[in-house]
Amino acid sequence: MTIEPILGRYLTVEVAGRSQRIYFEEAGEGRPVLCLHTAGADTRQWRHILNDAEVTADNRIIAFDMPWHGKSLPPEGFQTEEYLLTTEVYMETILAVIKGLELDRPVLAGVSMGGRIALQLAARHGEHFSGFLAIEASDFQPAWYDIDWFHRPDAHGGEMGAALVSTNISPYAPEAERWNTLWMFMASGPGVFRGDLSFYTKDDSLIGLLKDIDTEKAPVHLIVGAYDFTCTPEDAKRTADAIRGATLTVMDEVGHFPMSEHPEAFRPFFIEGLSKMPAIRRSAE
Repeated sequence: MTIEPILGRYLTVEVAGRSQRIYFEEAGEGRPVLCLHTAGADTRQWRHILNDAEVTADNRIIAFDMPWHGKSLPPEGFQTEEYLLTTEVYMETILAVIKGLELDRPVLAGVSMGGRIALQLAARHGEHFSGFLAIEASDFQPAWYDIDWFHRPDAHGGEMGAALVSTNISPYAPEAERWNTLWMFMASGPGVFRGDLSFYTKDDSLIGLLKDIDTEKAPVHLIVGAYDFTCTPEDAKRTADAIRGATLTVMDEVGHFPMSEHPEAFRPFFIEGLSKMPAIRRSAE
């Protein structure tokens, strides 16, 4: 029998004038590291890092479900509206969680759309963070697929989403973790993956903001999987090259969902990324 050290709780914050009850999990103590899940998924993607005693010995790892995802219910009245994530609401949600949990300039680690928003926050609100791990992240990725397939009456959106992302998982991923990863997409709420992809594939505003990122105040390290064809190593390099002082590492044997699809392969790169972040929290200037 095993009881994991992960603690799960709820935090209620206000985002865009609406109350949001947000589920979060945490483990460890020390430097706060706030972790963001990918589009259409939830905090379960980070379970291996949350259970890693070496990582949590010096880091307070925190991961939360965005509203409409996992255990974070949609806001009241959701049944009468269309879910479409926007950059502004995404940033406001993350900043509200930081304020609500009283985190002192955490490291922000985001994957895929979480990596994209990490770079947006680095450009617009860098003073709230001590560093950024932008994983499977780039300046902009236009859709090469029709996002409306993920929410229509004649198709199961979750299974359609899982079919799409299955092609973006490394062939080296363990079979069990591949299917655990796909299950999170299969279980996604109606229209949620589509709503996330609306943000991910339509907002190209980050391109002009990369020059505004100050890595001397908060370092930026990009990590990308060699088998990621949504955000390729070339995409990540293009983005890193546009950020003065940013660093980049390419992971072999890993695809677009590294912490979930192949946790053992991801682990050393995540630890390396953390080593590039400030070891001690610094006060805002």
